[in-house]
Amino acid sequence: MIVWNNLIFWVISTLQSILNIYFWIVFIAVILTWIEPNPYNPIVRFLYAITEPVFDFVREHMPVVFGGIDLSPMVVLIAIGFIQRVVLTSLAQYLLVGGPAFG
Repeated sequence: MIVWNNLIFWVISTLQSILNIYFWIVFIAVILTWIEPNPYNPIVRFLYAITEPVFDFVREHMPVVFGGIDLSPMVVLIAIGFIQRVVLTSLAQYLLVGGPAFG
């Protein structure tokens, strides 16, 4: 039981960390769109390579362009926060406490 709890805690913590890193990558990519850096810079190309597929997915499934402003990064940041604070927390509580209590 202790090993199971530690494994669940480790998996949830790892997912939280990955989502936190991706949050900051999205944030930095948004800032870079304002300053228009050199598109041939390897760091800029890396940031765009890992954020644009997610932004394109959001753009395809939701109308996120409002008045010429692309709001897909905001949707991605809100989704990351929702997954971290609601989904992962609920999953951890469900798995560590032992599931729902019926009756």
